[in-house]
Amino acid sequence: MAEQRHYTISELAEEFGVTTRTIRFYEEKGWLAPMRVGQRRVFRSKDRTRLRLILRGKRIGLTLEESVDIIGLYDAQTGSRRQLEVLLERIGERRAALSQQLADLKATLRALNETEQRARDALTSGSKRAARPRSTK
Repeated sequence: MAEQRHYTISELAEEFGVTTRTIRFYEEKGWLAPMRVGQRRVFRSKDRTRLRLILRGKRIGLTLEESVDIIGLYDAQTGSRRQLEVLLERIGERRAALSQQLADLKATLRALNETEQRARDALTSGSKRAARPRSTK
């Protein structure tokens, strides 16, 4: 059996572009379970994979808890079918939420553009009035 690779907290932090504090937070939550060698944390490949999946979930907008729940659904005996079904469900929910946010942002941008144009028109018409000489009667 091949010897399993081990990682320090600094190696993982550098590899994934996170702080060591982030990794310690995940450990405190029980999402990562490094071995201890004296005072040092020693992470196994399993921890590295979990960290990668947690961060991937975060990138696509899942909460940390959602990511961990989905990761926890994996069952070596039955495979990843349930895990993938839940992931697809979450992706659909996230896509729907983002689509709604996009529609809301587009509506806000249209309103901003209209308001900006009215303000510019008001300035233009106001400066034309100010430039015209007033008649004295």
